[in-house]
Amino acid sequence: MGADISFLPQLEEKGIRFSEGGAEKDVLQILKDHGFNYIRLRIFNDPAADSGYSPEKGFCDLEHTMVMAQRIKNAKMKWLLDFHYSDTWADPGKQFKPEGWEQYDFPQLRRAVYTFTKNVLSSLKSQGTSPDMVQVGNEINHGLLWPDGSFSHPDTLAAFLKEAISAVREVDPNIPVMLHLACGGQNRESRDFLDKMLARHVGFDIIGESYYPQWHGTLGQLDSNLRDLALRYKQDIVVVEYSRHKKEVNDIVFNLPDQKGRGTFIWEPLNTWESVFDKNGNARDSLLDIYSELSSRYKIARQ
Repeated sequence: MGADISFLPQLEEKGIRFSEGGAEKDVLQILKDHGFNYIRLRIFNDPAADSGYSPEKGFCDLEHTMVMAQRIKNAKMKWLLDFHYSDTWADPGKQFKPEGWEQYDFPQLRRAVYTFTKNVLSSLKSQGTSPDMVQVGNEINHGLLWPDGSFSHPDTLAAFLKEAISAVREVDPNIPVMLHLACGGQNRESRDFLDKMLARHVGFDIIGESYYPQWHGTLGQLDSNLRDLALRYKQDIVVVEYSRHKKEVNDIVFNLPDQKGRGTFIWEPLNTWESVFDKNGNARDSLLDIYSELSSRYKIARQ
């Protein structure tokens, strides 16, 4: 039962502190007390660049990620590392190359993907804070590193993914690798992507899906898609981004055939959309209590 809290360092820099019942606590401890056992963090190539996610400050770069990874390990929780392969947000509508890679040809891009992935993971490993799961790209159903790695060029996209996965395996062959799609209720699109990557021998362990109903359909469509994927493919399944329908999304995932549903990650519960904390960092007990109930129901393991 996971949460993406990548905004945490930025919120703390603004002076926001988190509390429950009027008592200030580390937000990781609050989440853990309510059944969360996994944290997700995004990483960009050079977010401090002028066109990056965090000009000058560089939030979500390797340095910030290493600090957060240590906090997660100190809290005795597991964590998922989300590579964006961009200096800024990557999603189905935009997959911009890092500024430093813009002039690279195909062989250079392949090498850059491999080298960046391996350097990040080697640095984390040397600190004793290796991630427990890695996703190679963020919402990549339309590809990554556009235009070269667009899904309209599946051979090129597969080559980039193989480089990233090779780097993960070389640093630690036991880290599960996820391919993350933004197709929660869209079965045809999910299958088309997965089939094309599998046909090109992209080896991965987990199917990740985003689910936001305004873009990805109804809860019924989410359930239907995930059930089909669970029966069709050998990989486990994670809803790696969602916000609304907290109870229902978890119920769907933890009731998939053959126990293929590995878990969920709520997206940015600290301050975004249906967040479980208000803008001042105060816990919304009614929402956190949902996770206490779900954790008990599905016997979520404490680390």
